[in-house]
Amino acid sequence: MISKSLFKSKHYPWILVGLLSVVAMLNYMDRQMIATMRPSMQMDIAELKQAANFGRLMAVFLWVYGLMSSLSGMIADRFNRKWLIVGSLFVWSAVTLAMGFARNYETLYSLRALMGFSEALYIPAGLSLIADYHSDKTRSLAIGLHMMGIYLGQAFGGFGSVVSAAMSWQKTFIIFGGIGMLYSIILLFFVQEKMSSDNEEISIKKTSTSFKEDIKGLGKLFSSFSFWIIILYFAIPSLPGWAIKNWAPTLFSETLGIDMTKAGPLATISISLSSLLGVVVGGIISDRWAQKNIRGRVFTGAIGLSLTIPSLILLGFGNSLTFYMSAAVLFGFGFGMFDTNNMPILCQFVDPRQRATAYGLLNTAGICMGAIITDFLGRSTDAGNLGRDFAILALVVFLVLILQLGFLRPGKKT
Repeated sequence: MISKSLFKSKHYPWILVGLLSVVAMLNYMDRQMIATMRPSMQMDIAELKQAANFGRLMAVFLWVYGLMSSLSGMIADRFNRKWLIVGSLFVWSAVTLAMGFARNYETLYSLRALMGFSEALYIPAGLSLIADYHSDKTRSLAIGLHMMGIYLGQAFGGFGSVVSAAMSWQKTFIIFGGIGMLYSIILLFFVQEKMSSDNEEISIKKTSTSFKEDIKGLGKLFSSFSFWIIILYFAIPSLPGWAIKNWAPTLFSETLGIDMTKAGPLATISISLSSLLGVVVGGIISDRWAQKNIRGRVFTGAIGLSLTIPSLILLGFGNSLTFYMSAAVLFGFGFGMFDTNNMPILCQFVDPRQRATAYGLLNTAGICMGAIITDFLGRSTDAGNLGRDFAILALVVFLVLILQLGFLRPGKKT
């Protein structure tokens, strides 16, 4: 058994961040590696030869994930988040493993939908638990370090094409699914729900609230003008965010005329590693700026978001590897600065008892935007307009940036 002194240690909040960063890495790696494995998978599953069918396969995950996120946030605010995190990891890893045994498009489609359901339970629970363990002075950095796991998962996911070419796409799913299932068992012993001042689990207190109070809380969220601005601020950048995640490897491959085994790692590693730097830099700047200016987190996120605008234009109209790599690095760094401040900004507007619920609602909005753009870009790819449509997204980001700076004004630091 693990000593209880570990959970009371001043170092445990950072240990928790490290543990959950691995979960975040597995979360994104398992969902993203399929984006680069299409060439090998379409040899066995003919429907994947059409980009539109591949887009639908990617989009069903996002639709289920997004719609489930609102419910998963409310669940995380009422129940023990440790068990939600462990259970979610185990189930989606089992689904990943099962994808290795799929023999037709219909089975893959159903498993991707189930993966969306199980993965949705993690992010609201994980981020709200980290937010509870960290104060205003360290919250952005803690969230940023957790986000590093997400970007590492995206980077490793880019090697899905390499691993599947060396072995097979079936074995790739089986191996990584098995790794996640084993790690979920380890988490059973090292993850602890946040304890309140009187040594009770916070989640236990939350379950005592009535359904009527939950509805009242939702009404309070939706009656807040600032919360609607946050939803737009979170959701609209998800359009280019998910476009990059799901279609950048294809853009690199088709425009530059290089094999997916090279295009996948080039796209995902350049974006993910620069995002790693972005979340750390953005987290440090935000935590320090917020101590001097209550809008410090808002301004930091805005700086990051503004960097994605020229990068999307470069992706849309670039014609060389230098252009694409420069755009990928710029986008990754800027999006990392933006991403690491979303939960901390939310904490400035939302009661601690509703953080997971609120983030779940944001996730629903963002992921649904991701599903729309993923499906749309599948048809755009078949029509030969992928680059042009990437560039158009720059205008969308510019408009939401103006809205954010004009209306997002927090009233507290916590």
